[in-house]
Amino acid sequence: MASQKVRVATDQLDRNSRSLLITSAAIAIAISGCTEPSNPVDGGVEEVRIGEMTFNLELALSTERRRQGLGGREMLPADGGMLFAFPRAAQQRFWMYDCLMDIDIAYLDPIGYITAIHTMPKEAPRGVDELEVDYQNRLPGYPSRYPAQFVIELAPGMFETLGLEAGDRIDIPTDRLELLGKQSENDAEDLGSYR
Repeated sequence: MASQKVRVATDQLDRNSRSLLITSAAIAIAISGCTEPSNPVDGGVEEVRIGEMTFNLELALSTERRRQGLGGREMLPADGGMLFAFPRAAQQRFWMYDCLMDIDIAYLDPIGYITAIHTMPKEAPRGVDELEVDYQNRLPGYPSRYPAQFVIELAPGMFETLGLEAGDRIDIPTDRLELLGKQSENDAEDLGSYR
């Protein structure tokens, strides 16, 4: 009889131990964040830590969204901006076509190092009688200086506020950058051109 009570107590202890082990494992998985990172989506938002701030950057992965950029917008939240991704690194040159506000721009190489930073001032809008070609010809371009695969646009003066300059690295994991590049639309005409 005593051995039967011991066996029942041991079985109960084993069930409690298993239950505790399963609960502990579930909590550990939830805490560790073992979820797969989401695939980037054109127009989606990527949370990026830059310096001491976290930004919610709209993704520009398609040719059309890269060409539109922040054009037509009159304001940008202090923690907002845009992250452009191209399939591969190339000489890039952006302009302020149809931009209604000043914009900071940083070009990044495939592993996140800044190749160039510019503050691009807004330009006078296209005049009523101004030809499209004349408008485009008067807009200055802002070059990447070296091949760049990614571009980040923020509110004007933000990169200076963050203390960043060419040669610094934006801390986006390289596997995430690689995924952004793979998800970007490949349009040979779009690479290395103005947006």
